[in-house]
Amino acid sequence: MKITDAAGKIETLVDSLRDMSPTRVRSSSSDEHVSENDDERSSWIALHPSALDMFDKIMTDAEGKQIIMFLDYDGTLSLITEDHDKAYITDEMREVVKEVATYFKTAIISGRSTDKVQSFVKLTGIHYAGSHGMDIKGPTNTDQSNQGEVMFQPASDYLPMIDEVVNVLKEKTKSIPGATVEHNKFCLTVHFRRVDETGWAALAEQVRLVLIDYPKLRLTQGRKVLELRPSIKWDKGKALEFLLNSLGIAESKDVLPVYIGDDRTDEDAFKVLCERGQGFGIVVSKTLKETYASYSLQDPSQVKEFLERLVKWKKQTLGEEEEVIHKID
Repeated sequence: MKITDAAGKIETLVDSLRDMSPTRVRSSSSDEHVSENDDERSSWIALHPSALDMFDKIMTDAEGKQIIMFLDYDGTLSLITEDHDKAYITDEMREVVKEVATYFKTAIISGRSTDKVQSFVKLTGIHYAGSHGMDIKGPTNTDQSNQGEVMFQPASDYLPMIDEVVNVLKEKTKSIPGATVEHNKFCLTVHFRRVDETGWAALAEQVRLVLIDYPKLRLTQGRKVLELRPSIKWDKGKALEFLLNSLGIAESKDVLPVYIGDDRTDEDAFKVLCERGQGFGIVVSKTLKETYASYSLQDPSQVKEFLERLVKWKKQTLGEEEEVIHKID
């Protein structure tokens, strides 16, 4: 590769990182500019209305259908934190997710390793799909620990390579202040939330150099992260489809999959639901972004409120059903 080509690619990558991971809120220089932003937000909200405001409509559409819940972790169930090892879920959110899983089949699909997500969530009886769905575990009747058995690992052949590359990547990036590398079993995540923006190009260049030596890996981006993943056709959307199939409900017309997520990687799942013409995505974002999601929520506190209302709706529905049965008897 020519040096000029490499420099151009790094510049393009850094520009993309700035767009996806803004370090500051753009200020408005005039009332006219504010009006334009307001118009843009109104147009975006019209396309992706609040799932809280549209809750009654959503539940009307869900009548007579089996809701299946798919949840991202970071930025959805937990706040985004400066220290990625401290992105803890609150006790209140954990209790809500536990209730959701009591009434609906539930899966958490995350870029983190399955073990890491399980250690944060600490809930049994649900499906976990870590490493962007490349490490799927689920509850079984024979699993006495209720931690779930491994259901699918489409990139298992890559494990030795991933274990090798993590050390190379740490060595390459150690000179860049604030950069950290997280080993997520089937993928490697380079966090640059603590890296000054002036250091992003140097970080991207070091990651690119690693990729040259390991062409079987590919680079993807997220919020303040660069990720190295196996070059296989697998993502959160594929994981969603796999789970629907494993649950034996992929072909059912009476199923309503709901996926809540905040990151670019969640768009793969939103897109799958759009293509299926069944179920819908809810994007968690305070900023305008292109998305396949049908609805929106602003932050994890609104996710919690939505899940609480969902549980309340289900309890009310079950109560009404029991009342009807009682009258018939």
